[in-house]
Amino acid sequence: MQNVFFLKFFRLTKDTSKFPIGGFLFGLLFPVFAWTFDINYHHFSFIWDDIVTMHLNNPIHFIIDLAPLILYAVAYRLSKVIEADRKKYTTIIKEKENIISKNALFARKIGDKDFSINESDVDEKDILGKSLLLMRDNLLKTSKKETEQNWITQGKDKISTILRIHNDIDKLAYETLVTLIKYINVIQGALYIYDDESKSLKNVATYAYDRKKYLNQEFKIGEGLIGQAAYEMDTVFRKEIPDYYVTISSGIIGEKKPSNILIVPLITDEKLQGVIEFASLKDDINELSIKFVEELSEIIARTLFNLKVNAKTEKLLKDAQEMTEELKENEEELRQNAEEMRATHEELEKSNEKLETQIIEVENAQKRLHSLLENASEIIYIYDEEQKLKYVSPSVTKILGYNPEEMMEGKDFDRLTLRGESDLKKMFKSLLENPDEAHTIQYTYMKKNGKKIFLETTGRNLIHDPAINGIILNSQDITERKRAEKEERMKSKMQALSENSPDMIIRLNTSGQFFYANPIVKIFTGIDTNDVIKKTIDEVNFHPQITNFFKESLQQIKKSKQKLNTEFTFPTNFGERIMQINSIPEFNEEKDLETILFVAHDITERKNIELEIQEKNKKITESINYAERIQGSILPNTKFIQQFLQKSFIFYLPRDVVSGDFPWFFKKEDELYIAAVDCTGHGVPGALLSFIGYFILNNIVDHEKSYSAGEVLDMLHEGVRKTLKQDQADANARDGMDIALCKINLNKMELDYAGAHRPLLFLRNGELKVYKGNRKAIGGIPVGNKPEKDFVNYNLKIQKEDKIFFFSDGLPDQVGGPQKRKYMAQRIRDIIIENSDFSMKQFSNYFARDYKKWKGDNKQIDDVLLIGIEF
Repeated sequence: MQNVFFLKFFRLTKDTSKFPIGGFLFGLLFPVFAWTFDINYHHFSFIWDDIVTMHLNNPIHFIIDLAPLILYAVAYRLSKVIEADRKKYTTIIKEKENIISKNALFARKIGDKDFSINESDVDEKDILGKSLLLMRDNLLKTSKKETEQNWITQGKDKISTILRIHNDIDKLAYETLVTLIKYINVIQGALYIYDDESKSLKNVATYAYDRKKYLNQEFKIGEGLIGQAAYEMDTVFRKEIPDYYVTISSGIIGEKKPSNILIVPLITDEKLQGVIEFASLKDDINELSIKFVEELSEIIARTLFNLKVNAKTEKLLKDAQEMTEELKENEEELRQNAEEMRATHEELEKSNEKLETQIIEVENAQKRLHSLLENASEIIYIYDEEQKLKYVSPSVTKILGYNPEEMMEGKDFDRLTLRGESDLKKMFKSLLENPDEAHTIQYTYMKKNGKKIFLETTGRNLIHDPAINGIILNSQDITERKRAEKEERMKSKMQALSENSPDMIIRLNTSGQFFYANPIVKIFTGIDTNDVIKKTIDEVNFHPQITNFFKESLQQIKKSKQKLNTEFTFPTNFGERIMQINSIPEFNEEKDLETILFVAHDITERKNIELEIQEKNKKITESINYAERIQGSILPNTKFIQQFLQKSFIFYLPRDVVSGDFPWFFKKEDELYIAAVDCTGHGVPGALLSFIGYFILNNIVDHEKSYSAGEVLDMLHEGVRKTLKQDQADANARDGMDIALCKINLNKMELDYAGAHRPLLFLRNGELKVYKGNRKAIGGIPVGNKPEKDFVNYNLKIQKEDKIFFFSDGLPDQVGGPQKRKYMAQRIRDIIIENSDFSMKQFSNYFARDYKKWKGDNKQIDDVLLIGIEF
């Protein structure tokens, strides 16, 4: 405060050379006043004799006459003292301006991603400079990590694309190897696939010096560097290889010694799928390349595993097709046998007709046949050539619920689906066209009680058979068979999924006896599945933590009969792993709890990544919060501005922790400068730009000359362009700011306004007038060679109770309301007009409530700044 006082004093006393003359002239006033008073009081004349008499009568006049000389001497001494102090404080001010300029340059370089600043350039007492150094260091660390992660991610995307489009192992291996060699910038590479049958690693792709190599290499587990990496299931990296390593039988180096060798095993679910090898004659393989290949190795291994499984599946499918062909051939033999049996039966029937003596026996046989047909497990239909039902066996009542009479009336087709009816008609047509062939179809039928069942019907053309004289259909209920087949297919699928799942899957009953355990159980616990199945929890030598978990989960599910989802620290052969375990109760047909299925998924890597992200976010948040404290310490608030403008308010809501919008205030003698500034962007980039605008504005107005609002914006425009190097020919940064600036002189009741894209709302006697700013921003690159116009300065006479408002675009652009529309500048004008008699405090509260209600649950899209002043 003392420095500010002297600064203002020096401005008022900038020319001290006139002090002695002023003191002398001021001192003359004392004898002139004394002489005039005495002459008038004693009625002297202004002549020499009367003046001498006046001095003799009142000797104090001699002392008063010396006042000009005394004041001359005092003023002369004072001018010397002031001049010395002026030089002292001018030096201090220049030092502070240099610090501010350095910090502004530092902030601009950080914004341009130029971090070449030495810590020695920052003063130890410069808090802002040290904060910017801390921000620069954090940005450098974050940028480096992001660059490395992006490089790894891009490489993964390239390899993932190759793995996705290729189904042939040889093509996939070669394309993957070539892409990796070029991506990590080495000259040689080879890829080996692990053969489960021969227990060896076979070379499937080799590439060196931009050429494909054809090598037929094979390594046993533990043989050479390739076999060693496979045996240890760990990465092998060799640097500065000694001379005695020349004869190591590595896959691609032969007898030539490389500078670097990287061998990475391809492992998934703790199973070896292959090995990938790289070599370089230079030190090209760095830690980032090693990390990238190791992270990618599991993806490649999983793809190789899937391709192997697919190949086995194709072989099994081919075998199944061959078996199907054999079954078809057997079915044809059975059909021929059936035809022979039918012919034999016809001969027997003819013989029986001729035996008149056996009529009674035949009648009895018919009765027995009727009884058999009534209780048979299939229905027999006989149709004529017009597909009209002639006969249906009595068993139809037992199977379908309809009696034969109802079936004869049309129920044979009425209860079919459209597809079933179509299939039956096709079968009739086929039987008429090919009378020697039998046809079988399956379809659904609606029973009399409304229940759907599956029927299998076999049709034969016996129209030329005198005994039948029609098309005979044999239908049987295959609903249970269909259900059993479906259950068997589901069991087979579930078994295959469980066996190949990377998750640990266990099923036990309510007594704690294990019914099933997939192969992953052995990988995690070291206990063979044969030692688990049909054993109880206590009989299996699990780790005590695992045993207790199964017991507790069993008790909870027996009690709640609800699914449990648990995260559990699982002790395994390779250390503790965090597992996500789903405990699923399984019920029988009577809804009784029968078994519990445990599915455990390893989420250790995901948890570690989550912790790493949390730590990074914490550091970034701390840096931003520190920047927010710095920004908050230099920006004015409502309480500060009310010291000079009592009836005023600032409605300020940054979107992020730090803001690109900021209020600015400066007092210079009788003049008050106040502005609402909206910088490009928000958050950290906007805050860096706000520092530039803040300090440039301070430097402009903190001079002896007084500038209008328009002139200040012209100078700010040039200052921002120069700071951001937008005035250079190769400039491409279009960052800048919008602003509404007012210069207020309360003594003269005058107001200067100028704006860049931001208007001034002027309220007087209930009428609102809008003064629009220039349609150009502060900073940026000019369009072509077109000369830019100066900012328009509005000079307004103000009266008591006049009110002004200006704001950034964050308030009118906010989306909300019932129809998800923008707040709009028109809404701001309507609120001011409708509530023109409001005080500034009422306006502040009203806008805060209305904005919150309008925004609702919508996201704040930008920083919000609104300033109101009443004179």
